[in-house]
Amino acid sequence: MAQARGGAMAVAAATVVLCLLLSHFELAQAATYTVGGTGGWAFNVAGWTKNKRFKAGDTLVFKYNPSIHNVVAVNRAGYSSCTTPKGAKVYQSGKDQIKLVKGQNYFICDYSGHCQAGMKIAVTAA
Repeated sequence: MAQARGGAMAVAAATVVLCLLLSHFELAQAATYTVGGTGGWAFNVAGWTKNKRFKAGDTLVFKYNPSIHNVVAVNRAGYSSCTTPKGAKVYQSGKDQIKLVKGQNYFICDYSGHCQAGMKIAVTAA
């Protein structure tokens, strides 16, 4: 009886360790990208995503001066029209870290004229 209980505990412990290893491996596979590269979140950054492959769980880091810019997570319509939909999440720290979700992810700066000047990105995460 004691042997069966010990065997079950060993299997449970091994299962926990395996789960921890798998979650660590998944986290290790996620990448972090600084939007706009060394120039950061700025005008004419819309083409920055070109030739990059993003995955769900990757992190985008938006670096900018928060007194003159922000980051707004928008939907496709908000991205296309450079408008902020009601209830959109607005980031204002100047060093925002945003985890990508699978599918389309859209971000704009909603300060007047900034999105229209190319301060927006569309990211597709696999």
